[in-house]
Amino acid sequence: MPLQMKLTAITLDCPTPEALVVFYRQATGLELHPKSNRDFAGLNCDDGLFIGFQRVDDYQAPHWPDQTVPQQFHLDFEVDDLDEAEALLLALGAAKPEYQPGGDRWRVLTDPAGHLFCLTRREV
Repeated sequence: MPLQMKLTAITLDCPTPEALVVFYRQATGLELHPKSNRDFAGLNCDDGLFIGFQRVDDYQAPHWPDQTVPQQFHLDFEVDDLDEAEALLLALGAAKPEYQPGGDRWRVLTDPAGHLFCLTRREV
């Protein structure tokens, strides 16, 4: 029988946790963890998942699609409208890499610290 594990937290390295938590809070509407500070900040999801952001000295953002600094992971978010979500996220400080392998199916963006994340259209 496989071990039964429940994912409870995802933590991203970054240069400025307080800035990255603001970006993801505005993008998702998640609640700020009350003990967030300049070295470690987080967001609480309704299902109990915690998304954390920890300060790392000499942080190097991933390079996309170049792998000189690999992405190591990425987050996927479902949205109703790809164009609308992309515009809002760009206004919040996200960036859109030139390389977009998803065509009309998904969009690749980077958060203000350079982490890759994808937007996918919510299936109705």
